[in-house]
Amino acid sequence: MANPSNAITIALDAMGGDKAPGSVIDGAESFLTQYPDKKVYFKIFGNRDVINNLVNKNKLLKDNSELFHTDQIVSPDEKPSSAIRNCRKSSMQLAINSVKARESDCCVSAGNTGALMAMAKITLRPQDGINRPAICGIMPTIKNHIVMLDLGANVECDATNLYQFAVMGEAFARVVLDIRAPRIGLLNIGSEDLKGKDSIKLAHKMLNETNLPLDYRGYAEGNQISSGDFDVIVTDGFSGNIALKAIEGTAKLFGHHIKESFKKSLISKLKYLVAKSCLENTKASLDPRKFNGAMFVGLKGIVVKSHGSMDKIGIANAIKVAYDLAHAKIQEQVAEELKKSVISEI
Repeated sequence: MANPSNAITIALDAMGGDKAPGSVIDGAESFLTQYPDKKVYFKIFGNRDVINNLVNKNKLLKDNSELFHTDQIVSPDEKPSSAIRNCRKSSMQLAINSVKARESDCCVSAGNTGALMAMAKITLRPQDGINRPAICGIMPTIKNHIVMLDLGANVECDATNLYQFAVMGEAFARVVLDIRAPRIGLLNIGSEDLKGKDSIKLAHKMLNETNLPLDYRGYAEGNQISSGDFDVIVTDGFSGNIALKAIEGTAKLFGHHIKESFKKSLISKLKYLVAKSCLENTKASLDPRKFNGAMFVGLKGIVVKSHGSMDKIGIANAIKVAYDLAHAKIQEQVAEELKKSVISEI
């Protein structure tokens, strides 16, 4: 089937991820099944010999996709510099190229994060005034949803990087979460001014003294990420990735112990039957797959990163994130917000 002119075109790296290509193809099919009202066309990049049978099993996906063959793959342990030099025909690079050529509206990949960021940065280029793009994701809290960045793209960041993340995160929260004045917090090991690394303390000073219209609320400690007291949490990629995975692991640990506690006796099992619906609702609301899909904010093009370990449910959600961002024309809106913030003067 030809690509409908009014459809959102998504470039899909079918070979990226721990369970690829099966989980990626199944995720695309799952998205089409869940959201039949959304007009989407997939450009699927990967090994035709492996993917063709998977696509042909589902008529809906077959009728709304096109396959582009390559047998080159970016491995999970490939260094970014090596991927740039040696993987120019990989499924990941070709998917990004499709966005660059404006043949696709966005790109989704569950592959090597470092390689994906490096390739995207070189191919699509950062927005004006941005030194480093960041992985920007949405997370649940006690009160609402928050934006958090960076979630793993930049292991080491200086004060200027953190300052720019704050401006980008604030713009992203305005557009995606529709918050008029997002409350910004800078992740640190304490709330006192003297605590933290020099880069964090300098970024804190810059945010306190900025002339930009930012609602900066100061330092946020780790236990405040899920409190709902902030709308944007800013950190470096090293700390952000650890925090994200620690939160996901804690949710799994909590679920495990709850499940085990109901197995201890017959009375416990009966109590479980009474509480089953509430527990299942809680589990669903905290399911990491539901929040899978983070944007590389700060690039001149939409690239969404999925966790590599995700199944078809998680992949489908990452695809939905990409669809929503492209449909909302997030690039234009964030760029406009950045212009309003005169980030070029930073």
